[in-house]
Amino acid sequence: MRIDIMTLFPDLVETVLSESIIGRARAAGTLDIRTYNIRDYSDDRRHRVDDTPYGGGMGMLMAAPPIYNCFEAVRADGGPDEYHVVYMSPRGRVLTQQVAKELSQKERLIVLCGHYEGVDQRIIDEIVDEEISIGDFVLTGGEIPACILADAVGRLVPGVLSDAECFEKESFEDGLLEYPQYTRPAVFHGMEVPEVLLSGHHANIDAWRHEKSVEITRKNRPDLAEKLPPETEKPKKKRKRKTPADGEGNI
Repeated sequence: MRIDIMTLFPDLVETVLSESIIGRARAAGTLDIRTYNIRDYSDDRRHRVDDTPYGGGMGMLMAAPPIYNCFEAVRADGGPDEYHVVYMSPRGRVLTQQVAKELSQKERLIVLCGHYEGVDQRIIDEIVDEEISIGDFVLTGGEIPACILADAVGRLVPGVLSDAECFEKESFEDGLLEYPQYTRPAVFHGMEVPEVLLSGHHANIDAWRHEKSVEITRKNRPDLAEKLPPETEKPKKKRKRKTPADGEGNI
């Protein structure tokens, strides 16, 4: 998969996406992530990329020409002909695990990072396929959201993680938050690892993990819990009370 990121701060993006799993996937060629400095495509001799907005208002706006010139250079820089352009914006649809899955099926993503008060609307109308937000808050620029998007999408690309199970049993994959996990030592500051995890009984362990996932989701994210289907919770079987009709009456 290829991800092209158009930004005013390529060093920031490169620093984040050159580390850990994503960095190793890039080095191995499993992920092709490239950054482009929008300033390099400005026709202004000082490489200016912003201007005052028509109609007045606070702050500056990223101008259309440098962004479009950068976009044209990205398209000409090889890679798959089919691409999907994303603008990181607080007014876009919220990035979820399901959205990350959808985007991981694309051959190529082109990501635009806004800055200042945003970008000229004509750029959005001309080249952007969709706007995506990482949450209901405002940041100083789109670089950190772009890195989050690239990480969330990139780790779903085959070959980036060593085993599909690494993400198939994580939070949000089945609508639940992840269960608690423990490692050695078995006792830490007087707190013991739950006995069921030491039992070696996999069915009991799976049942405990599921129960804890439901419990944590209901406590921490009631909005997610409301969307869970009824069969998500597995009620304990109640023992049937025996009656004389069952052959155990008083003698």
